[in-house]
This record gives sequence, C-alpha cells and structure tokens, in this order.
Amino acid sequence: MPVFYSPRYEVDIGPHVFPTLKYRLVRDRLVSAGIVDAADILEPVTATWDELSLVHTREYLEGLREGTLSSEAIAALELPWSTGMVDGFRVMVGGTIDAACLACGVSRPEHVPDAGAGSGPAVVCHLGGGLHHAFPNHGEGFCPFNDVAIAARLLRSRGVERIAIVDLDVHHGNGTAFIFDAEPAVFTFSMHQQHNYPMWKPRGSLDIGLSDGTDDARFLDELQRALPTVMASRPQVIFYLAGADPYRDDQLGGLNLTMEGLRRRDRMVLEAAVTARVPVVVTLAGGYARRVDDTVAIHVGTIEEASRAAARATAR
Repeated sequence: MPVFYSPRYEVDIGPHVFPTLKYRLVRDRLVSAGIVDAADILEPVTATWDELSLVHTREYLEGLREGTLSSEAIAALELPWSTGMVDGFRVMVGGTIDAACLACGVSRPEHVPDAGAGSGPAVVCHLGGGLHHAFPNHGEGFCPFNDVAIAARLLRSRGVERIAIVDLDVHHGNGTAFIFDAEPAVFTFSMHQQHNYPMWKPRGSLDIGLSDGTDDARFLDELQRALPTVMASRPQVIFYLAGADPYRDDQLGGLNLTMEGLRRRDRMVLEAAVTARVPVVVTLAGGYARRVDDTVAIHVGTIEEASRAAARATAR
C-alpha cells in the first residue's frame, strides 16, 4: 500500500496545540510495527503555485508567499507565518495530490507516472492533509491551503467526473463545503460536533451535526445510515478525512469516541469503498489529544485499517 509522507511536515510553529511532530511519530511507529514497509513510503513533490491556484485566489497566495498577510488573516489562520510554515504545507498539499493521482491512475505532470485511468491502488494513504478549513481567499483553523479541494480540482481536470469527500474530523469541513457549493460533481459529506468550531458551517451535500458527548454507538449508527447516500453519488474516488479528534480526550473536541470506536469508523468507511470498488485516498486531518501518543495511536490505527482494506481489495 503506497503511503506519502515528508519530514518537512514537522513545521516549527512554536508552542501550539497542533503537534506537527505527530507526522514523524506516526511514520516511525508504522515502520517499527511492520504495518508499512519503509520502501512503500513515498516523498511527495511540493505543490506548485499554479496547482494551489486551482482553489486559492492570486491575492491570498501572494500574501502567503511574500509574508504580507494582514494581522486579521494571520489570526484566522491561527498559525505564525514563516517561509518554513508555507513551504511545509505546500509539500503537504503535494502529498495529497500525489496520493489522489496515484489512486485514480492519472498523471500529475512530471511527478506521478500515468498508470491509465482507473488502474491505481485501491487505497493510498497520506500521513498528512485533510486541511478542510481553508477557503479560496483565506486560511482558517491551522489550514493555510485546502489540499483535498486542490487535489479534487486537479482530478476533475484530468477527467475524473465524480468525487466524494467523507470528512469525519470532529470539526465541520467549512472551507471544503464552501468551495464545492456549486459543483455537484463533488459530493461533500461532513459528520462533526455541531456545537464546535467553526461557527459558520456552509451547507455541504450531506451534513450531520452531532450533539456534545456523542459516543461510539451513536456515531457509528449515524455513519452507517449516511454511507449509502454517499455511495449513491457514484464516486470514482473517495477522499477520507480520518480525523483523530472525535476521540474522547481530545483538547479541541467534545465527542466521546474511544480508540476502538474510531477503528470501527475507519473500517466502515474503507469497507464501503472496497465493496464498491472505489479507490480511497486517506488523509489524517486533525488530532489534538492531551497525550500526543494517543493521537499517534489513533492515526496508526487508521493506517493499519487502510492496509487491511487494501489487502482485502487485492484478494477480491
């Protein structure tokens, strides 16, 4: 199973609730546990400014590139600006693009070989991404770019007609919903804690706002009912944002899922895709547990479930 990752994801943002070191820790644990072979971990190519402009405005990209964002824009982003921050997240966008192109068997010029449409792996994982709060003209909530939206737009330009985004981060995918509001070819599904960030939640194709304290049973029941609606959109690829922040001890979440419940969530999404023979691009999205090790364990569990789903797909 191909996995995209770069050590450049570990961006120095000072003392912060967002532990960018989690990406390295996840990578190291996957290899040490034998879940992923080191040879299957691929270094992504940095997203170009032209690729970023598939979603983001010229003015916003100039502000990021030149360090001229307003204080209000920096406050909304909630990350300190630096060239290292911008470059690290550009690489991360490239990871989602590369994973998506590989999953769909389409070319990213000079980056990923064209395998022929529809002939990619059943599951491709990205140890990063899921930056769903970024809008075309500004970033929000630790998300300077919307990597999944950029990758989806690129796939559409390469002939992929229908895409589904399954966003199971604890926070609503507001930027993604806004970006694809007038694009019915991209089905956006967000299941999130309703009374949590962001305050404004633009309507997506399917939104399920969960009450505070929702547990495993309620969450999984809602997900089981929702997935047939997602699959009825007949996607040719699914982007899965497997946030670790629905976990019961997450600092920025208020749901009550256990680690086992999160694994069952992952299994449910992946099985639906594999059964329908739809390739999946897995991104990690958020995770802010009081113990970084808990966030890492949840992300590792997601990749392990993805590896098992890939094996099932190969055996069919």
